[in-house]
This record gives sequence, structure tokens and C-alpha cells, in this order.
Amino acid sequence: MKHVDWSLCLIADTEYPTRTNFISTIEKAVKEGVSIVQLRSKSTDTRTFLDTAFQLTEMLVPYDIPLIINDRIDIALACKADGVHLGQKDLPLPFAREIMGKNKTIGITAMNIEQAETAESQGADYIGVGPVFYTGSKKKASKPIGLGKLEYIRKNIKIPILAIGGINPQNAARVMLTGVNGIAVISAILGAVDTTVSTKKLLKEIRKRKN
Repeated sequence: MKHVDWSLCLIADTEYPTRTNFISTIEKAVKEGVSIVQLRSKSTDTRTFLDTAFQLTEMLVPYDIPLIINDRIDIALACKADGVHLGQKDLPLPFAREIMGKNKTIGITAMNIEQAETAESQGADYIGVGPVFYTGSKKKASKPIGLGKLEYIRKNIKIPILAIGGINPQNAARVMLTGVNGIAVISAILGAVDTTVSTKKLLKEIRKRKN
């Protein structure tokens, strides 16, 4: 796995309505400092998902930041993405690693310490922990775990952790105080009136706690 700046991950959900062109919105955020892009598409047909993945792959080349594909190992392999992010009900990590290879990044979603410890022991490269707060970006989202549980997981897990769920410029600094490596957002960037301004605000709060 190549060196990754975990500070700010944009979960680029194709089903989340953006104010401008989807790829253009992502590029604006990347230009302002988004350090990882995770492409997610829960109900789009495979051909459309793949086409979007190829567009995103091409757009990200000059920026040299990782592209992670949510759930779909086939899409990740087809577009030569840097890795894949898997949920608790997706293909088990050992099988995913066998398919993806040791040099690809594999992230796992965890909502509690047990899931996080399992992911770490099975060789996950990072863990997405949450939802930290209530989020309207994901249908049927789980109950928020809160900052206390997030901090507990951080203290007991050695691999990188991205906090996710309801994080915005107003609470990002508090999240970073738990010791996580970074945050992952959807609506805080894709739903912002001004993508550039929102991304800058998020990074300002993140860097306050990292420096």
C-alpha cells in the first residue's frame, strides 16, 4: 500500500444530488485538498458505475491521490482503482484480499470495537468508523456511536481510522480530537452551496488538530 494522507476522504456518492456536474464537483474538492476519493453507487447499473469510475480515474491522474471503490471489487479491478471499501455484509476481507492482491488498499466499515478488531486482525489497511453523528446522507443509517466510542476504538486500534457520519466544518475539530487519522464526508462537500469554501473549512478544522 502506498503512502496515504488520510486527512479528508470524500465519499463521492453518485446518488447524492450535486449542484453542478458530478465529476467537476469532485475535482473542485480535490483541488482544495481532499486527499482520498471513495466512489459509491448503491443502485446504479454496473455499466453506468464503471463509466463513472473510469471518468473519475482519468480526472484524478494529475492529482495523484487514491481512488477507492465502495463494495464493488469488480469495478475496482476494472478501472485499476487503488482499493476497495467493504461493509460488514460485503465479501469477507480474506477473500477480498485474495482477489485484490496485497498491494491494494482494503478498508472496512466498523460500528464497534469488535468489528474494528476483527478487521485489523484480518489485515485491513484502514477502518471507517461510524456513524459518529446522525446522518441523512445514508438510507437506513445505524444509530450514531458518538465521540466517546470513537475515541475508545481509536485507542485500541493501531491501523488508520477514518471517522464518518454527520461530520461537517462545525464538528470536525471535535472529531479529530479523538485521535482519528481523518474524516470521511458526503453532504459536507457534495451538498455544500460552495464546494471550494466547504472543503477549505473542513481542512482548516482538521489541520488545527493535526498540527
